[in-house]
Amino acid sequence: MLTKNDKKTIRAWAMFDWANSAYNLVITSTIFPAYYVAITANKATGDRVTFFGKSFVNTALSDYALATAYLVVAVLLPILTSIADYQGNKKIFMKCFTWLGALSCSCLFFFKLSNLEFGIISFALAAIGYTGGFVFYNSYLPEIATVDMQDKVSAKGFTYGYIGSVILQIICFVFVLFPEVFGLTAGSSAQLSFLLVGIWWIGFAYIPFTVLPKGSPNAQTHHHNLIKGGFVELANVWRQVKNMPLLKRYLPAFFFYSMGVQTIMLVAASFGAKILNLPTANLITVVLIIQLVAIAGANLMSRLSEKYGNVLILAVVVLVWILACVGAYFTTTATQFYMLAGVVGLIMGGIQSLSRSTYSKYLPQDISDTASFFSFYDVTEKLAIVGGMFSFGFIEELTGNMRNSALMLCIFFIIGLILLITLYKEERKIQKKV
Repeated sequence: MLTKNDKKTIRAWAMFDWANSAYNLVITSTIFPAYYVAITANKATGDRVTFFGKSFVNTALSDYALATAYLVVAVLLPILTSIADYQGNKKIFMKCFTWLGALSCSCLFFFKLSNLEFGIISFALAAIGYTGGFVFYNSYLPEIATVDMQDKVSAKGFTYGYIGSVILQIICFVFVLFPEVFGLTAGSSAQLSFLLVGIWWIGFAYIPFTVLPKGSPNAQTHHHNLIKGGFVELANVWRQVKNMPLLKRYLPAFFFYSMGVQTIMLVAASFGAKILNLPTANLITVVLIIQLVAIAGANLMSRLSEKYGNVLILAVVVLVWILACVGAYFTTTATQFYMLAGVVGLIMGGIQSLSRSTYSKYLPQDISDTASFFSFYDVTEKLAIVGGMFSFGFIEELTGNMRNSALMLCIFFIIGLILLITLYKEERKIQKKV
């Protein structure tokens, strides 16, 4: 039986974040968006590209590709987590998604404008690999940590992720900033970074793969075929959630503010490259600052939540996100963008870490099918990203300005904030009764 709060197990678990967060930083947050905007920029055509014969705004196409990837994950995960719960082999699925992501990321080494379709498909498959592995990774949290330790352990995972991704980002930064020293061009240095991410990703992932247990079979709870069973499990989870007064209020709030948070994280670099014409080196520098600030943010929010409670801190953080969206709309200089990035970094780490641990704390602590409950959590988040990314790309294509897309995200945050306030009131009411 797995011993909770074991330091070795927790460190190994956190190393999964170390391994695959490099993808999130280099591919979705800095070098890929800058490289993609650079090779597809064409003011004469309004930055439009042709994808399988259909014309799109370049950044809107990448937004749609990510939205599609997250939709695929949202559909697949119920089926896969059902199989994982039934056979007790969720670590195998972590491995499969990790290999898919790492290999797809490595394929971006060959991405050029002449093979746009190949690059976009590889980009989307890498996103599927990255997000798909996370549901199984997240489902280990209540298994490796007691309730009182879950905020700290969750923050530790994000901290490892930020540190690992920053280290690789710095390595890639050297190639991008001084390509001639290594006999590279600006384009080939970016492509080399994609290959390095794939190698880093799969290499470090084998630390948690070696230490974490494969999972516990739960076949006796399954009475349906495995394909149908995943969706039946989600329906069962939802029926249980409806009888949990706090969790049923938390999930809608999480859904709406995640539409904003995840979208901003995925489009920030494209915004800086396209709207402010920031060079790749500047984008990498500012995102490195964001990552370092995010480490402090994740740990700061963990400490504040101990004193004031998770929900109140989440509400304050969401309010700051609203102000950040308004600030993005009016940002016109690089300096303003850097200042805004510092604020985003502080609240980015905190809201991700607290969201995961808050959900984990609201779960019944005696459940055995954690993969199904975290599948429900991840499907909620992935659908939020689908909605957020599609809305962001659609508003840009409709209005011709990415600033309008940024301002539109305020709507999602405001709804999330209102729902968090109602959750806070309900939590206080229950606490008074106890």
